[in-house]
Amino acid sequence: MVENTKSLKTILKEGYFLLEEKRSSFIARAKPVSSEQEAIDFIQQIKASHRDATHNCYAYSVDADALYQRYSDDGEPQGTAGLPILEVIKKKELQNVAVVVTRYFGGILLGAGGLVRAYGKACAGALENAGEIWIKPCLEIKIPIEYHLSGRLRNMLINEGFILGGIDYAQEVTFTVYLPKEQKPILEKHILDITGGVLRLEVIGTKNVKIDKDGKVID
Repeated sequence: MVENTKSLKTILKEGYFLLEEKRSSFIARAKPVSSEQEAIDFIQQIKASHRDATHNCYAYSVDADALYQRYSDDGEPQGTAGLPILEVIKKKELQNVAVVVTRYFGGILLGAGGLVRAYGKACAGALENAGEIWIKPCLEIKIPIEYHLSGRLRNMLINEGFILGGIDYAQEVTFTVYLPKEQKPILEKHILDITGGVLRLEVIGTKNVKIDKDGKVID
């Protein structure tokens, strides 16, 4: 059963980025989360491991039953830390992401503008390190086809933007394809055109498919 009912853009793994700015250290960590509680637990974990830090500022955006977006400046001047972190997340259109930026003060004041830039840059670095992906709820479909037609089918799948999960070469060539359920009739029509009216496909089930920025399926 598919957990998500809509596509979302998130991050692949935990990300890390260290920014040194006028002797202050900004340590950014990003994590993919599936619930608000998971985001809160991650924030508390970072706070516990950096109790000696000057600030542990954070933001998260979680799209579960509803959209939850929260941030904290953790003692920095209002609007200079948590909000810039959240704005980076929103600008990248990411969901189910939590970011904590830990600051160790180096003795030189950065000013409001400097803080906004530093927290935003640290957040962006951690998100880039984590890698952006799409998670899409899809049908998983197997398409068996004769060898002499497999090239045409492969080209069609690529040209039409279907998500190709894999190709198995045995007595026949079997393609694994992922697609939103509303696109199934379109796929069927293309198969009929290629095979001259023979429709062979099997719906295996539904799953959340992770897709990288190049459109490739991530296991």
